[in-house]
Amino acid sequence: MSTPHRSPRRLSLLGSAAAALLTAVAVGAGDAVARVFPYGPRHRSVNDLGNQFVPFHAHLWDLLHGRARGGLLVNWQSGYGTSFLPDLGTYLTSPFAPLVGLFPRDGIDLAVYVVTVLKTAAAAAAMAWLLRTQARGPWWAAGLLGASYGLCGWSVVEASYNPMWLDGLIAFPLLCLTGEWALRGRRPVLGVLVVAVCWTANFYTAYMATLGAVLVLAVRVVLTREGAGPRLRAVGRAAATAALGLALAAPVLVPLFLSSGQAYPGWSREFRPVPWADVFARLLPATYSFSSPAVFVGTGTLLLVAALPFHRGVPARARWWWAGLTAAVALSLQWAPAHLAWHLFATPNGSPYRQTFVLAGIAVIAAWTGLAAGPPPPRALAAGAGLLAAAALSARGSTLTTAWGYGLFCGGLAVAALAWWALRRPRLLLPAAGLLAGVLLAQAAATGAQGHRGKLGGLDDYPSWGAAHTARAEALEAAGGWPAYRTDAGRPALSGNDPMLLGGEGGAYYSSHTPKVFTDTMAALGAGWTSRGRNVQSIDSPVTDAVFAVGARLRPDGTVGRAEVPPLVTVRPPGPAPVYGDSPFANQEALLGARVYEDPVAPGVCRAGTEAFLWAPEYNATARRADGPPFRLNGAAPRNRAAVQPLGVSRGPSSVLVFDAAPPARWTLSCLDRARLTPAVAALRASGAVSVRVGSADVRAVLPPGSTGTAVLSVPAVAGWTCNGRPAAAHLGLVAVPLDGRTGPVTCSFRPPGLIPGAAAAAAAALTLVALVRRSRRRGKAPATRPGEPWPPHSSWPASPAPSSSPS
Repeated sequence: MSTPHRSPRRLSLLGSAAAALLTAVAVGAGDAVARVFPYGPRHRSVNDLGNQFVPFHAHLWDLLHGRARGGLLVNWQSGYGTSFLPDLGTYLTSPFAPLVGLFPRDGIDLAVYVVTVLKTAAAAAAMAWLLRTQARGPWWAAGLLGASYGLCGWSVVEASYNPMWLDGLIAFPLLCLTGEWALRGRRPVLGVLVVAVCWTANFYTAYMATLGAVLVLAVRVVLTREGAGPRLRAVGRAAATAALGLALAAPVLVPLFLSSGQAYPGWSREFRPVPWADVFARLLPATYSFSSPAVFVGTGTLLLVAALPFHRGVPARARWWWAGLTAAVALSLQWAPAHLAWHLFATPNGSPYRQTFVLAGIAVIAAWTGLAAGPPPPRALAAGAGLLAAAALSARGSTLTTAWGYGLFCGGLAVAALAWWALRRPRLLLPAAGLLAGVLLAQAAATGAQGHRGKLGGLDDYPSWGAAHTARAEALEAAGGWPAYRTDAGRPALSGNDPMLLGGEGGAYYSSHTPKVFTDTMAALGAGWTSRGRNVQSIDSPVTDAVFAVGARLRPDGTVGRAEVPPLVTVRPPGPAPVYGDSPFANQEALLGARVYEDPVAPGVCRAGTEAFLWAPEYNATARRADGPPFRLNGAAPRNRAAVQPLGVSRGPSSVLVFDAAPPARWTLSCLDRARLTPAVAALRASGAVSVRVGSADVRAVLPPGSTGTAVLSVPAVAGWTCNGRPAAAHLGLVAVPLDGRTGPVTCSFRPPGLIPGAAAAAAAALTLVALVRRSRRRGKAPATRPGEPWPPHSSWPASPAPSSSPS
């Protein structure tokens, strides 16, 4: 409750702190009810959380502690060397991400969980602060509504396992706050910095948050400014703030956008809206679906939104503008053109309703608009409850509803209506606020728990760090010899990014920025993939190990296989440039520069003493030698592609190939002759670099005197490599340098495309900001163009005197 001796800023801090605390408690309670990590035995790392985000944060931990291979520009550990700045900007530039460095390395799962909870709580706190900036009202009410935003269904169900999305949850209220500053002509420099931080933290959800903030600002301008001049000036200040903020973030954003264009295309599909019954079902607590909008924000908040059109204490213009904006954004979720606009004009590979958090935020702002004018009168509450009841009845045709959800909704609606009514009586204030907090906590915890059950039942999950991780990491560290040779984490993998999670410098790599040239090259050599080509697996083959200088490979039994391999830089003799064909075995030979495979002596039979390798990219079952163990191939096209599978040493006819399911339409058995491979590797070693020095983003190799032909660096030829002062060439997908009789070392360095233009844009923005600061100091501090919206009449809130000014 507001009191005369507490300043508006202190009250806003109390509201934000209450929002953060309630949010953190509710998230933990939901996780504990579901018995997921760290509160129980169930895995929390489902889908991309365990496959991408935990390994990326593990790599960040290594960077912070000086243990990583590479730096901010190159990641030497994954994909045989790949650009890292785009991954950094996509997954790791949140201000919260470096907190993982405070945890032990084997506690990386706990570190990511703590960061996730902190982000969710920060979003709630930011929303509470925004609400009291837009219109003054009780701090505890702002705290409750802020928590309802932080605990919206999108947050606890979807973003909880996509932690970089939570930066967008934080960005929306912060960007709306910069709009408030622009509206009042205040804090121009801080506004620019906020925009830059939001877009750097996660550009994808920041884009959605920016669209939402623009809509909110438009309504605020219409409702609080009269005349074209004041409105245009406010919009102009906001546009300038956004432009300068984006320019400051350009060193990350420009390389990131260019990298997205060079990434493997992955999956493309047409948007199809879900039935409206499913949309209404997701208003209820304790529902889960991967492909529908999780719009739950707590029954108390929903009741305020539904009651807003009937709340006559709010001016009619404000009522209908905010109710109309909430309805329009809700409708936009189901309209294909608007769907594309929300998602950067490309339907996402996974959940098609990733913008739902913006709807949740706008609904919370609409709820606050009504509440700031005083508790809704009984008639408004009754009308709002009727609308919510109708929505709940409309959800009966959905398969997403649950008995628990309906029970929590109906009970919560009754308690919330009673609590909002009770707020009109001073002596019932604290019990009513407690009831509202209890309803929100119970519903949010149940929604989080139901989300965990749904995700664990329908998505892949990955184990938290345990004894198996420790054993593999220790084996890889003991076997390491970088840069003399690479160490590969091997297959089967614990995640799609085992090199970052466990160590080594392997070929596995999974990212939204997996380069097309890398996927195409690895596929030509027989690699497998998941996620439609963006999660590329390492190839278990002595031929590709020789090509990529993999001198140590972790085996499934925990042992390390070793081999003498060429250095990272080798020399190919002069001659016509080879090209890849349809056979991965012929392609491996072309890259190696020697014939090492032979055809079977009979169908499915390799000559005794040779090693059998099966390529059946669409096969999704087990295969084996008749006298050997089965091997699982995961070829569920088009999402998955099976890798070339080693079957072991053949004993002749007794080792005939056996498919344990219907044979695939396309398959090849090839037989590796070690007697041919050994001299081929020896020849590459003899002509390879005498010495190789690898820096954070460069390679320097000294070649044998008189080397001619083409020097090949065993790194994918992604855009950005420069060798000996010129853009690097490519040799079968790898970085290459024509020697042309040149003497002296080969020096290659990497700079992601767009880094220099992005840095120039940031420098120009920084200079502009400095000029603005100097100009404002010469003119003196400018007053706000208009104060915040006034307090409601004293009678609207019992015993709630108005503070002297609005926080900002």
